[in-house]
Amino acid sequence: MFDLTGKIALVTGGSRGIGRGVAVALASRGAHVVVNYMRNEAAAAETVGLITAAGGKGETAKFDVANPAATEQGVSAAAKQHGRLDILVACAGISIDSLLLRLKDEDFDQTLAVNLRGAVACARAAIRPMLKTKGGRIVFVSSVVGEMGNSGQTAYAASKAALLGVTKSLALEYASRNITVNAVTPGYVDTDMTRSLSDEARSHLLSQVPLARPATTAEVGAAVVYLVSDEASYVTGHALRVNGGMYM
Repeated sequence: MFDLTGKIALVTGGSRGIGRGVAVALASRGAHVVVNYMRNEAAAAETVGLITAAGGKGETAKFDVANPAATEQGVSAAAKQHGRLDILVACAGISIDSLLLRLKDEDFDQTLAVNLRGAVACARAAIRPMLKTKGGRIVFVSSVVGEMGNSGQTAYAASKAALLGVTKSLALEYASRNITVNAVTPGYVDTDMTRSLSDEARSHLLSQVPLARPATTAEVGAAVVYLVSDEASYVTGHALRVNGGMYM
């Protein structure tokens, strides 16, 4: 089950965190994974090393998803190099947290540029080669915050909530072309970002999780593997919650 042998996948924001976990999970199931990054080439190369160690194959691709022209070029280049693009996982994202009265317009705009417009730009570029091969899988990495909100994260919540609307709309647009579009909404995940939080902040997060522990990036990756597999060929327009019961 969940065999991705021969599939070409592109994971944006794959150099660390959830993106890295997704990239390794896809590769472990046989996909050739293109790991997108913007700045940290060493971290992206480390992800490829983990992919190789898992018995998979991968490579890096540098482009900024917030730059539409660069995104179009980067995605198209990956598809052209391999003759196809079967899977897109739009994981690149940022969080600039602030209470609304202190939130700078430029920080709000940058959050939307990366998390929302960047993901949409990736999807637009990926759909073109998917149409040529008459099928594909797109997964947007949203967040539990996009469903339930969170104090101090108005910009982040707005961007992640919007992705759920994008998911449903694109699912309707491209179902007839055998392209499924879904989302995952992770909750508290053990990453470098969350490990940098204070003990008090982590305790507060855990108090909201019935399973009483954070998710691993591999567990989010497993959810994505399901959504892009043949076994999920009849699932589209869906948001799969990976939050330990944090929001139901």
